[in-house]
Amino acid sequence: MLLRRIVAACPQSRRMFSSSVNHGYESAIQELNKLILFQEMESVFGDPPANGLASSANNLKDEAQLPAPSISESSFELTHTGKSGEAQMVDVSPKESSKRKATAVCKVILGKKVFDLVVANQMGKGDVLTVAKIAGITAAKQTSNLIPLCHNINLSHVQMDLRLNHEDFSVTIEGEATSTGKTGVEMEAMTAVSIAGLTVYDMCKAASKDIAITDIRLKHKSGGKSGEYWWTQ
Repeated sequence: MLLRRIVAACPQSRRMFSSSVNHGYESAIQELNKLILFQEMESVFGDPPANGLASSANNLKDEAQLPAPSISESSFELTHTGKSGEAQMVDVSPKESSKRKATAVCKVILGKKVFDLVVANQMGKGDVLTVAKIAGITAAKQTSNLIPLCHNINLSHVQMDLRLNHEDFSVTIEGEATSTGKTGVEMEAMTAVSIAGLTVYDMCKAASKDIAITDIRLKHKSGGKSGEYWWTQ
């Protein structure tokens, strides 16, 4: 009766593998036959049969489903999270000091009306580019107060450059931070251009609210264990 139910539930296209092959392949064919029989019995009865056949088939299924080893998954880790996932400040005391430099950029799209006012230095609050430049330098020095897990870095230099772009009525802001120490200055550079961009907005918002700060990114960094990086996208 049991055999009839199994045969009725199995389509004709699913045949047992024949073991009439060379002796070297017999054991592999037997295991495949067991796996097919197990799957077909499971489809009939729902639960796997409690015997050695189920155990053998389950072993084969488990081995087939094991993921391939991945090198990339273990090649890096997030340094701002502890073993249990909690936030932490990285201990940089074992690191060697080296000269660190980072450059970040962003763009502020003003629109023609505001752009013309900035070029003519006719904004009510004053010289937009000069005030934004000072704001960027100040922000770089305050980065550890703004971003919780950043280290308090002794900056040796901060440089801000703001360029007017007549082709798309925008301002390109570039900030460079330099230090000699045990951790990088990427966040200082990115904070500098972000706050400079917000300052441009603040200086110009009375003339228009249609101002966008875009493309904030790290352009270049050097120094430290990871070495040199350039934005290439």
